[in-house]
Amino acid sequence: MNIEKIELFKVPPRWLFLKITTSSGIAGWGEPVVEGKADTVKAAVQEMEPYLVGRDARQIEDIWQVLYRGGFYRGGPVLMSAISGIDQALWDIKGKALGVPVYELLGGAVRDKMKIYGWIGGDKPSHVVEAARKRVSDGFHAVKLNACAEMEWIDSPQKVEEAVKVIASVREVIGYDKGLGIDFHGRVHKGMAKLFMKELDYLRPMFIEEPVLAENLEAFAGLTKYTTAPIATGERMFSRWDFKRLFELGAVDIIQPDLSHAGGITEVKKIAAMAEAYDVALAPHCPLGPVSLAAALQIDFNCVNACIQESSIGIHYNEGTDLLDYLLNPEVFDIKDGYVARPGLPGLGIEIDEEKVREMAKIGHDWKNPVWRNADGSVTEW
Repeated sequence: MNIEKIELFKVPPRWLFLKITTSSGIAGWGEPVVEGKADTVKAAVQEMEPYLVGRDARQIEDIWQVLYRGGFYRGGPVLMSAISGIDQALWDIKGKALGVPVYELLGGAVRDKMKIYGWIGGDKPSHVVEAARKRVSDGFHAVKLNACAEMEWIDSPQKVEEAVKVIASVREVIGYDKGLGIDFHGRVHKGMAKLFMKELDYLRPMFIEEPVLAENLEAFAGLTKYTTAPIATGERMFSRWDFKRLFELGAVDIIQPDLSHAGGITEVKKIAAMAEAYDVALAPHCPLGPVSLAAALQIDFNCVNACIQESSIGIHYNEGTDLLDYLLNPEVFDIKDGYVARPGLPGLGIEIDEEKVREMAKIGHDWKNPVWRNADGSVTEW
């Protein structure tokens, strides 16, 4: 079952899909992309193609090691995202060849259904209350929103107070029986994070995500005393070596590796096992498309420390085209009472609408995140 062909499809709203076809006719799908850098990751996958064509697609671990260790330079968002999509597709192939879901190949399922949360609002939420009501009516029992828009290195208490009022309005609508994730998005620097986290504590957040940027890991330990909420991070970390120091600091409660950025199923399974040894929960990051979400769910159903899964269904980035539009079996992601049922189809458990993919690839996309500036004209975190 050798790899014969590799195809890449840049599709709206901001995704890159990968199809690997084998000599046996079995094909697998992956999603190798960095948001806003789709062409860069596409080039990285194409540069890895000589290491793939002719290889036995079942040798997933060896292929992963070759792609990671075969080059002198390794790691980082671009190279790891390229490996991630390839890895997803290979697991999809192997599961299909053996007629079982990927989680069975990882050791079997540890749960029957997976808790899931939905995004509300945009980067500058103005209708979050309405959006929260909609998410709850759609079956979600947990939601997440960005904590604020632009935040200067040292900003005013008024801006924090205004942001807290917005978040409090969401908590009032959903009640305290629902989860409320608050994402600082790396927009808040250490000096303001302390005040912000303390002011939010009475709302009992499900977690506070990226209270500061991941590269400032040394700050995490000091921030824990300003909140009783679990602290989450990891979407901008790309391998078990990135996570290793985070675990050693003992300052995080939930890790959020992305199945399209952190080395795919092979690597995230290892990261999850490391987290379990440090009594840390797993909540995979996923603001991307159907393949990435399907891969994340395979990990969720196999890893006992998986606590909740992010969903990009209906997220504000998905303008014009949504996640379910590329599936022949969109019901696989149906949400009932806050959960998604365990998938039963082989491989990643989804059926890609290839005709739709090829049609939309003719349109493509050129998505870029905005560049934000403070009132004084200086660049700030988006």
